[in-house]
Amino acid sequence: MVTNMKFILGKKGEMMTFIGNDGKATAATLLSVGPVTVVQTKTKATDGYEAVQIGFGTRLEKNISKAVKGHTKDLGFFAFIREFRVADSSTWKKGDKIDASLFTEGDIVTIAGTSKGKGFQGVVKRHGFHGGSRTHGQKHSEREPGSIGSTGQQKISKGRRMGGRMGGERVSVKNLRVLGVDTTNGKILVQGCVPGITGAILEIKA
Repeated sequence: MVTNMKFILGKKGEMMTFIGNDGKATAATLLSVGPVTVVQTKTKATDGYEAVQIGFGTRLEKNISKAVKGHTKDLGFFAFIREFRVADSSTWKKGDKIDASLFTEGDIVTIAGTSKGKGFQGVVKRHGFHGGSRTHGQKHSEREPGSIGSTGQQKISKGRRMGGRMGGERVSVKNLRVLGVDTTNGKILVQGCVPGITGAILEIKA
């Protein structure tokens, strides 16, 4: 999916209550974004699509493979490299810097990251099952999944909602409004909550 020309990487910070000029209180998340460096630009002629690769954070040289070192060359040793599809990659050049000043208050952004891992969970928490009642001899089955088989096929159908590992998946949250931008400290305040633990790497695009 092709995005517009606003994108950056950042880390999830603390949540807070934001009170706007209208006096309404809104839950908000503070993000520490950039600066990021353009590592590579891809074009339709050479790569088949338009995209921009950016690097964020730092990592020790000994922890980076030779392939990545050759890819970034003298730009630095980045901890994270991500790619964003764009309509026209010619706007960007290798080595360009992107920071919080790219965004303005009122922008609508999409934020993607890895959700919190919650381990093995039952069907009540994982899928929102109501569980069984305590009547009619079911006093020990309040949180059980109930019948999972089928009379005809004699097996469990694929996609059956059951207990299992929950969280730790890629999640995208759309239509989050930028409530404020601090270009001096590289901070962005967005409306609502975003995926991941505190300090999680996030992809922000508008």
